[in-house]
Amino acid sequence: MSESTRCASRKAGLTRFGQRIETTPPHAYFLVSASFHYLGPSFAVLLFARVEVLGVAWLRIASAAAIFALWRRPWRQLRGIDRDARKLLLGWGVTLAVMNACFYTAISRLPLATVSAIEFLPVIALAALGARTARNIISLAVAIVGVYLLTHVKLGGATIGFAFAFANALLFAVYIVLADRVAKRPELSGIDALAGAMLIAAVVVTPIGGWEALRAFTSPTALVAGVGVGISSSVIPYVTDQLAMARLPRATYATMVALLPAIATIIGIIVLTQIPTPLEIAGITLIIAGVALHHPHTNDDAPKARTTPETA
Repeated sequence: MSESTRCASRKAGLTRFGQRIETTPPHAYFLVSASFHYLGPSFAVLLFARVEVLGVAWLRIASAAAIFALWRRPWRQLRGIDRDARKLLLGWGVTLAVMNACFYTAISRLPLATVSAIEFLPVIALAALGARTARNIISLAVAIVGVYLLTHVKLGGATIGFAFAFANALLFAVYIVLADRVAKRPELSGIDALAGAMLIAAVVVTPIGGWEALRAFTSPTALVAGVGVGISSSVIPYVTDQLAMARLPRATYATMVALLPAIATIIGIIVLTQIPTPLEIAGITLIIAGVALHHPHTNDDAPKARTTPETA
């Protein structure tokens, strides 16, 4: 086979791959993102026995940043962006770094499902901003009742854990807003911008947790596990987040995030043997019902379809 034939075959393969990405429903990307959003952290909880909490956070972000840099080489596209876009990426990167540090500190002290439910509370406010129909308002109310039943928050004995959980929740809401803005900026490729933000996050998180990760470099098993946490926690869910956000209205996405506490609870059962009570099961059911009731907007607040960048 000649070189030109091989190049043509490769381009055809990339085109078919890009078409497959475009034709996959955005809700499918969300389900992948939601699953790995907590599957990765559940592995991180198991890694806490070998590496300090903030060290695991550093391994997650640093390994993801290295993978994105090798895959996307974001500096090529982002070199010519304007000042506002740079500020957006800087804010996104700082948010990613601090959010992950708070999240890992919280799940080291509280059950994964509890942290997930707290994480959901500010996000439902974003959905409320776009809930313009009675059906959507009812869906939000049902989901909020479900979150209340799922959390039944008690501060006694875990004040620090809850403080970091609420800080993570606020930062997660900021992450959704910033990621949504990046996904809908025509001059930015969502995944390339994510790669740039992850590099920024790696720089920001290094003085926070880099020194705690040194122990992992003396244990190949811990180091490989840390890289695995980065792939399953940051690469897979954040890429699929961008693919979903590019074609979903913010309010629709934010309401679908109501599934996260339910998914976190299921993963907590399977991976961490954190068994929920009957009250928590009732909460999960109500959250899923709220998402099922939600009706996506069909007016001009829905984003226009956007071409996904080539996979390089």
